[in-house]
Amino acid sequence: MAEITVHQGDLTRQRVDAVVNAANSSLLGGGGVDGAIHRAGGPAILAACRRIRSTDWPEGLPTGRAVATTAGDLPARWVIHTVGPVYDHHDDPAPLLRSCHVESLRVAVEVGARTVAFPAISCGVYGYPVDEAAPVAVAAVADALAELAGRLDEVRFVLFDDASHRAWRAALDRR
Repeated sequence: MAEITVHQGDLTRQRVDAVVNAANSSLLGGGGVDGAIHRAGGPAILAACRRIRSTDWPEGLPTGRAVATTAGDLPARWVIHTVGPVYDHHDDPAPLLRSCHVESLRVAVEVGARTVAFPAISCGVYGYPVDEAAPVAVAAVADALAELAGRLDEVRFVLFDDASHRAWRAALDRR
C-alpha cells in the first residue's frame, strides 16, 4: 500500500509526479497555492488551463472535481487542479473536501502518476479550519489508496505553516 507522509515546506519544489493545486473554478490562477503554482510553473500551465476551459469546462471546474495539466517548469510532471469548498458556503463542506482528494488521486492514476503532493485544500482564503480539514483529507486519501491498491507509491501532504503541519501530522498519527 502507498505511504502517506506529512511535510512542511514549499509545494512548488516537490519532486513528485504530480502536485495538486488548490485552484479556483476559473482555473486561471489566483492567490495562495494557486498563484504560487502558476508563477513557479510558468505560462504552460495557464495555457493548458485555458484549453480545458475552452473545451471540457467552459463554465469553470465544479467544486470537488479535478483535472490534470502539464506542470510546466515545476519539478513535477503534472499539476492536478481541484476546487475546494468555501467553508461557510456549505452546511457540510466535508463531502466536497473529501471529493477533492479522491478525484485528484483518481486523475493522478489516470495520467500515470505514482507520487502525489497535496496542499491544505480550502484552508486559506476559502476558510476551512485546518483542524477540521486535516482528518477529512487524511481519511479521504487513506480510503482512496485502499481502493487504488498498488497504483500509487506515495501521497505527500506538504503544508506551508506550522499550524497546518501540526494538524495534518496529528490526523495521520490518529489513523
